[in-house]
Amino acid sequence: MDISFKTEQGRFNYRVCAIIINDNKLLAMHDEKSPYYYLPGGRVILHETAENAVIREVKEELDIDAKIVRPLWVNQGFFDEDVTGEKFHELCIYFLVDVAHTNLFDRGNKFRGAEMHHIHDFEWLPFEKLKEEYLYPVFIKENIYDLPQTLVLRSEFE
Repeated sequence: MDISFKTEQGRFNYRVCAIIINDNKLLAMHDEKSPYYYLPGGRVILHETAENAVIREVKEELDIDAKIVRPLWVNQGFFDEDVTGEKFHELCIYFLVDVAHTNLFDRGNKFRGAEMHHIHDFEWLPFEKLKEEYLYPVFIKENIYDLPQTLVLRSEFE
């Protein structure tokens, strides 16, 4: 069971995301429902560690076995989803992930993947163009240049 629940005031999500970088480019994705880019990852399952969740999500979405380098951020996000308008309170842990030992870089600058009933379009976004992109979470656009060496707790209100 995903750690996500809905109330009259909105939805709570506990998520993990993978920060995958190659040659000053960030791997981002979108699907058939989302006009914006977001990062690979997903909801944590009850009784699952965040570390296992990010490895599982990367395997499901990209069909590779990733390795965690280190956790970067715990972000407390408060936002209204752009498509549905649903109010969210989201707790997300971002991990720097190593995929150098996989075939991910051979798939090109843009590629497609399938996960159950969803089609995902992936793209390597150059750091210098992130500010122009429709990308969530917004804090990534500036913080990608200076990744923390230790876990940072942050809050983002949109």
